[in-house]
Amino acid sequence: MRERAPKLSLLLIPLALLCVWLGFWQLQRMHAKQTLFDQFEQAPALKLGQAAQQDLAFAQVQTAGRYEPGWHLLLDNKILHGSTGVHVLSLFRPAQGLPILVNRGWLPLPPDRRHLPEFVTPTEVIDISGMLIASSGGGIRLGKTDDLADLQGPRLVTYLSIPDLEAAIGEAVSSRQILLDADQPWGFDGRNWQPAVMLPAQHRAYAVQWFALAVAAGIFWLAIVFRRAQVFSPHR
Repeated sequence: MRERAPKLSLLLIPLALLCVWLGFWQLQRMHAKQTLFDQFEQAPALKLGQAAQQDLAFAQVQTAGRYEPGWHLLLDNKILHGSTGVHVLSLFRPAQGLPILVNRGWLPLPPDRRHLPEFVTPTEVIDISGMLIASSGGGIRLGKTDDLADLQGPRLVTYLSIPDLEAAIGEAVSSRQILLDADQPWGFDGRNWQPAVMLPAQHRAYAVQWFALAVAAGIFWLAIVFRRAQVFSPHR
């Protein structure tokens, strides 16, 4: 133990400092997430045309228009209640402005992915409401780009690419998307939307864990120092 003590000290000190740094990093993430959730909860209610003209992270919007019945992207690898499924992103043509994707919620995906979930889409002009957000890719982009050529009918994709969608349908599409409100018709499960997967409280819990590890490493280091002081004490 006497020979190993200096090596353990050299290991424990940087380990404790690393844990402290990770703890403060998690606290920063917690504050950033809390700001994000506050913006989501306090999003202003606007018409879609008004929201499109403003640089807002989130906006609660309403608009009239119609769905393109044949243009749907099924965004893969979405988990709900422990089951794997897809988010149904349907192209919506508002009365004014660019076509925009509407996330209509979650549907289960059969094990055989050659058989996609079936769903009904209205063709008449309807009013919809939901949360306007920036479109995200939906996952890590690996391998080949999803083939959207001749997009007619639902298409299973692993990553959302607005430029690829624009190329497939031959026109510009909004870079935002609408998360369809839970009380709206023509939607599916899982529409209890939130702006991020991890809650601020989870980051706080991780910070507490890192600080606890730093304290444990510090206590262990102090125990080693105290033991060495006793071993080399001239009064022994």
